[in-house]
Amino acid sequence: MAGRGKTLGSAAAKKATSRSSKAGLQFPVGRIARFLKAGKYAERVGAGAPVYLAAVLEYLAAEVLELAGNAARDNKKTRIVPRHIQLAVRNDEELSKLLGDVTIANGGVMPNIHNLLLPKKAGSSKPSADDENDELSKLLGDLTIANGVVMPNIRNLLLSKKAGSSKPSADDE
Repeated sequence: MAGRGKTLGSAAAKKATSRSSKAGLQFPVGRIARFLKAGKYAERVGAGAPVYLAAVLEYLAAEVLELAGNAARDNKKTRIVPRHIQLAVRNDEELSKLLGDVTIANGGVMPNIHNLLLPKKAGSSKPSADDENDELSKLLGDLTIANGVVMPNIRNLLLSKKAGSSKPSADDE
């Protein structure tokens, strides 16, 4: 009866190997497959989909943890805290785009001081008041705040009209 069913000599059954170990992953392929099936994302789930998704999730986790570990080391800490994850994600262009709308609890905010608020350098020549006003005008756009009321910036409107009238138009030529 060789070839069918159990053979008499094989008392030791073969040890089951997980799909994660077959794929060489740390993330649980079986659990992800169960979640995909239970989540009703599709009527049927292929055999390769949970493996691929587990690999992608593992890669993203490794990337974030590596950058967060670097941020922790830069801050002379040995433990990664949410602040380090926030710094890692927001300083990386692609991760910041991917997690742009995500709020990281206890992550804090990114340090940022606007250039206008920084002290002037000693070696550079001092810019005139008009240059500073122009920079502020660019920041505020066409609106200014006077006595708590937002109103159009008359100075910018007048300057734009003067600049427009001094140029010869195509009709004048």
